[in-house]
Amino acid sequence: METNYETIIIGGGVLGSSIAYHLSERMKDRILVLDQKFPLSGTSGSTQAWIWVHNKTPSWYAEFNMFSAELFPYLSKKIGDVEYKRTGGLSPFFNEADRKKALQLAKAYKEIGIKIKVLTREEALEKEPSLNPNVAGATYSSIDGNVNPFRLVDRYMRAAKKNGVQYSTFNKVTEIQKLPGKFIVVSQKGTFVCKNLILAGGTWSRELGKLIEVDIPVNQLRGQILVTEPLKPFLNYTISGVRQTFNGEVLIGYSMEKEGFNRATTLDLIQETANMAVHYIPGLRNAKVVRAFSGIRAMPEDGLPILGEIPGVDHLYVAATHSGMTLSPLIGTLMTELIVEGETSIPIDRYSISRFDSLVK
Repeated sequence: METNYETIIIGGGVLGSSIAYHLSERMKDRILVLDQKFPLSGTSGSTQAWIWVHNKTPSWYAEFNMFSAELFPYLSKKIGDVEYKRTGGLSPFFNEADRKKALQLAKAYKEIGIKIKVLTREEALEKEPSLNPNVAGATYSSIDGNVNPFRLVDRYMRAAKKNGVQYSTFNKVTEIQKLPGKFIVVSQKGTFVCKNLILAGGTWSRELGKLIEVDIPVNQLRGQILVTEPLKPFLNYTISGVRQTFNGEVLIGYSMEKEGFNRATTLDLIQETANMAVHYIPGLRNAKVVRAFSGIRAMPEDGLPILGEIPGVDHLYVAATHSGMTLSPLIGTLMTELIVEGETSIPIDRYSISRFDSLVK
C-alpha cells in the first residue's frame, strides 16, 4: 500500500464510504479510507435503515433530509440495487391532543415545500389496516421509505474501489499530526501522508478529534431493535418504530439510551419495545422474535449534523451525524463539492462545527 494520498477519510461507514465514492467520481487522485474495524461492524450495520424525512425539526433540517432522500432513485441506478423502497411513512398518534402538534408541523413543512398530511383515524386505518383501531390519527409523507444498509454500504465501497479508492480495514488511527500543507496519519498498520483529511468516524468522532486537538461534540445513544421471523408482507408503509424488510422480517425499535459504547441488549428495553409494537400493530402479538440487537447513534450535542471544514485548520474536514442512511447521498455530494470546488451547491453554514463554543483546545 502506498503512503502518500491526496485525501484520507477516517471511517468507512455509510458516510465515509459515500464521501469516498462521490469524491472518486470527481477526483481521480489517490484516496484512502481507514477503518478501525470493518465498515459494517459499527452503526451502519446495526440500524433500522429508514430513509426518513418527516417529523424532523426544525423544518430546514427536514428539508435537508428531503434533498437527500430525493437522490436515492438516481443513486441506485449508479451504484446498483440497494433495496431502496419509497414506501411512504406513517407516524401514528393515539391522543387527539397530538393532532394540533401534527398540524403545526404540516404548516411549517408546507412553507418549505415538504408535503405531509395529517390523517384522521379513518384515513390512517384505510392506508394501514394493521394499525391499532384505537389510533387517533397519523402524519403521512410520501417521500419516506427504507433501504438495505448492508447493500448500501457495500455498493458504495464497490463503486469507490472501482474508481481507485483504497480501503485499509482493521486499522485504527493512533496519531494525527498537522504539518505545513499536509497531515501525517499514524495507524496500526503504517503511517500515511495526505493533503486533505476527512474525519468521518461516527460515534468515535470525539476521540478522533482529540488526536488533532479539535473538540467534535458527538455523543453516543444506544438503540435496541427486535427482529421477528419472516412474515407474509402485510405492512404497506414504513412506520415510525416499525418496518418490514424485503424478506418479511419486521424490525421494531426506536429507543435512545445514554450508555456510551455499550452495545448490550437489555430485557427491560426488549419488553418495552415489544409492547410498543403490539400497541401500534396488534397483529404482531403472535409473531416470534428471532433476535435482538443494538446500535450506537452518533449524536451531535444539538442533534444536528456537523459538516464541513474545521475553522483554523486548512484541509481538515468533518462529517458526523445520526440519520446517516438518509443523509449519505447528500453529504457525500456536498463534501465532494466542498473539497473539489471550495463551495457547496446547498449551503451548509448551519451545520458548521463553528456553531459550538469550543472548537480547538
